[in-house]
Amino acid sequence: MSNIDQTAAIPPSSLFRLFLPEHLPATLMLAGGVTLYAVESYIMATIAPSIVRDIGGLALFSWVTSLFVAAAVLGSIFVAMRPRGIGLRSVYVIAALVFGVGSLIAAAAPSMPVVLIGRAVQGLGTGALAALGYAFIRFVYPEPLWPKASTLYAAIWGVSTVIGPTLGGFFSTGHAWRYAFIVLVPLGLLMAVLAPRLLPDVEDDREQAKTPVAQIGLLLAAVLMVSAAGAVEATATKVALIAASVVAVAGMIVTEGRSPNHLLPSGAINLSQPISRVYLAMLAMTVVLVSDVFIPYFLQTLHGVPAIVSGYLVALVALGWTFAAFLSGWWAGGGAYWAIVIGALIEAAATACLAVFLAKENPEGHMLLIVPAAIGMFMMGFGIGLGWAHLVAMVLRLVADNEKDKASAAIPTMSSLGGAFGAAFAGLIANGAGLVHPGGISGALSAAHWLYLLMALPGVLAVGVSLTLPRRASDRTQ
Repeated sequence: MSNIDQTAAIPPSSLFRLFLPEHLPATLMLAGGVTLYAVESYIMATIAPSIVRDIGGLALFSWVTSLFVAAAVLGSIFVAMRPRGIGLRSVYVIAALVFGVGSLIAAAAPSMPVVLIGRAVQGLGTGALAALGYAFIRFVYPEPLWPKASTLYAAIWGVSTVIGPTLGGFFSTGHAWRYAFIVLVPLGLLMAVLAPRLLPDVEDDREQAKTPVAQIGLLLAAVLMVSAAGAVEATATKVALIAASVVAVAGMIVTEGRSPNHLLPSGAINLSQPISRVYLAMLAMTVVLVSDVFIPYFLQTLHGVPAIVSGYLVALVALGWTFAAFLSGWWAGGGAYWAIVIGALIEAAATACLAVFLAKENPEGHMLLIVPAAIGMFMMGFGIGLGWAHLVAMVLRLVADNEKDKASAAIPTMSSLGGAFGAAFAGLIANGAGLVHPGGISGALSAAHWLYLLMALPGVLAVGVSLTLPRRASDRTQ
């Protein structure tokens, strides 16, 4: 069979079409941007303690992640709010170079404040790259492949849960952490050089509008405050920061509704519109998923699992997301709708199950008790992975062409916001349930039970919201 015949034999909606010659260059570039974001996130989680041991700055430790997340949100917003005359391809080059500059600043940092500057610059670059992955989808692929591109991004995040910590582990001793920042710089530079050659020069079809400075400021303030809340231990401070961040989000929504200059696409803050409910489902499902941050601690404390094994067990969450994304990537129409609904239901149920199976005292590490918990972890990721790519495709279908950049940029923004709020809520619940006081086995048992029982509730919200979403791609209102 000739190459032409083999290509014709591949179904129009097959994931393998992303790697055909006409799509392969763009696929490599867009996947490369997501890879930088994902791998760097997991590398940093691994080497952060080594940085503190080497140059100090424990008091600023929580800001290593907070500033990165806030800057990533700003980077994704820049994709939609960039000045006229700067095309998406140029933004890609700028973002890749900014990532490299941030990495080099962090690598050369003599103190923690300089590391924070480098992380913020990194976040700007990677946030833009993540948003560009979604912004370019409609230009480089036909519509049946939109969910497949999102599936590929999910697979990258799944693989990165292994690659990131492994790379970080190589550079976690002494001064070697500096090389962990440098290792991805050549890839970023290569991507900046290749982008003008491999990515299409697409038309800027946005409407002329002023930058919504007030909404951006309120959103960034909310992200910073809720990220800081996720890192502090004092319950009163944590509650105050979460409350302030909620007020900032509310202020952003009110301002968005009144301002002639919009940060989000039309209808995004109006629950009567499907696009707003798609974003709400994304936000709720992300809030639930971030509760996996406590899983390694509970595995080590309650089940006697070694630290390195617990790290790889929690990677089951990402593996479940990846597996489900590939499984549901073939579904379309009504199948895509039910993938979202059933996925939200599975995520909520699996999270609630962890309240039973993970909250067990098992110091001998009996597999009969660990296996059900491991299945629950896998199914948490499986649930969100089953519907996420279809939610992304739905976002792109529900908005007008001149608002698709805004809609695309809002996807990683919702993920970042959901992750920040999820981490803060998880910390508040775990600490309130006794993780620190009384602590020990009894505190861990109580914390694990209440954490996963309560964190399943946003998943229930996601189920309810998903049931109201359009069942056909042509539905724009309900």
